[in-house]
Amino acid sequence: RGSPGELNPPIPSLLSPTVTSEQIEHLHRRFKQLSQDQLTIRKENFDSIPDLEFNPIRGKIVHAFFDKRNLRQASDGLADEINFEDFLTIMSYFRPIEMNMDEEQLDRFRKEKLKFLFHMYDSDHDGKITLQEYRNVVEELLSGNPHLEKESARSIADGAMMEAASICVGQMGPDQVYEGITFEDFLKMWQGIDIETKMHVRFLNMETIAHCY
Repeated sequence: RGSPGELNPPIPSLLSPTVTSEQIEHLHRRFKQLSQDQLTIRKENFDSIPDLEFNPIRGKIVHAFFDKRNLRQASDGLADEINFEDFLTIMSYFRPIEMNMDEEQLDRFRKEKLKFLFHMYDSDHDGKITLQEYRNVVEELLSGNPHLEKESARSIADGAMMEAASICVGQMGPDQVYEGITFEDFLKMWQGIDIETKMHVRFLNMETIAHCY
């Protein structure tokens, strides 16, 4: 680290100040492993993670790393490549809860995670999740279960879609629900669900697989 021509890993403000230099070094080694010692990572670099191939939402996970909304860029769309600072920005969404966080910090922490998840559902980048988009993600997640028949997965996904609609319909008219769920509606849907521990990533070791559920 720090040698001529080598990327010196910065720590963006998104990361907690309690992140240790050892953790940053570990992330930097992982980044270099993925990028094959280049300064940026491209989508094809994720092919070097064997277990990720079997993740039912592999495409959405990879997509999320290049989504400019998650990179906190002003423009919309997908980046062609990401550098180490971008990589740290994405990893910051999966950082664990800290014991010294006050209520305001916890609320911001939760919203950051849910915004990242919202973007994974909002596949057309229009700022709303249609019920069909929501259903599609649920069905994709269930497709990875070898013990669940396709029809059963479809029925569960349909049920999840209708539950999402019923949660939102109290605040919205039926037409509005079918036009799409906004981020504020999405927050209501996840109220009381412990996203802080359910959304995590086991991505840093080559033998493990990324998870977001």
